[in-house]
Amino acid sequence: MEQSANTLDWTYIRAFLTVAETGSLSAAARALGQSQPTLGRHIKAAEASLGAALFIREAGGLRLTDVGASLLAPAREMAAASARLGMLAAGRDQQLSGTVRITASVVVSHAILPPILADLRLAEPDIALELVPSDTSENLLFREADIALRMFQPTQLDVVTRKIADQPLALYAAHGVLARFGQPRNLEDLKHIPFVGFDRDDQILRAMRGFGFDVSRDFFGVRCDDQAVFWQLVCAGCGVGAMQAVIGDAEPRVQRLNIQPDLPALPVWLAAHEALHKTPRVKRVWDFLAERF
Repeated sequence: MEQSANTLDWTYIRAFLTVAETGSLSAAARALGQSQPTLGRHIKAAEASLGAALFIREAGGLRLTDVGASLLAPAREMAAASARLGMLAAGRDQQLSGTVRITASVVVSHAILPPILADLRLAEPDIALELVPSDTSENLLFREADIALRMFQPTQLDVVTRKIADQPLALYAAHGVLARFGQPRNLEDLKHIPFVGFDRDDQILRAMRGFGFDVSRDFFGVRCDDQAVFWQLVCAGCGVGAMQAVIGDAEPRVQRLNIQPDLPALPVWLAAHEALHKTPRVKRVWDFLAERF
């Protein structure tokens, strides 16, 4: 049942904020796990309560009116306050059971975490695990994840961090590539072997220039920014590529190059919101991940 027109509750504010940030009713409905008609009714109820239109419908979606734009910052403040209340309440849970949501990169989620999480489930069967493979930074404040595993130190306020490992990198190529071009004898030989590169991301370009290869984007005959797909391209024989040694050394389709430039190791950090960090189930998962890495 809808609330009266003079009531503007959190349900309506959350609907307004999500539509504003996603740009359409359909995208907001997916984000909130609601039906589009229900979300549309919430927006109409919010507009009725305020006595003003919040959105203008355009061909590409919904655009904020001046009134809607003026309410965006206060709505975000309310969302942050609501998230903090939920975080504080969750932080008081002292049970060594329940759900812990973990986010990590797609590559780490695919190649490293599954056996670790399988062992964790055997050790702690009362803790349910949710894994969010993502190469974006999930927001720990809004409970998009309870624990984040990152290859950089998170700097978000109210977040506890711990460096748990340095993952060495190495260059790998499929056996077919090395059969055609041979194992490189020196760094100069690397210039004559095909490489897989990133597309718009310039990390590999900067790394290669760092060890003396003044190459451009065109040096890479195959390019992809998705790191999980990038690795599959290397394994399939598209060219040489770098990967964490713990992953590359275990992959039977590739071989480590005999000549290795001095690649920097990838730091591995754990992060959790300080309100949740010491709850028994989160701390248990945190400690298990730290130990295994």
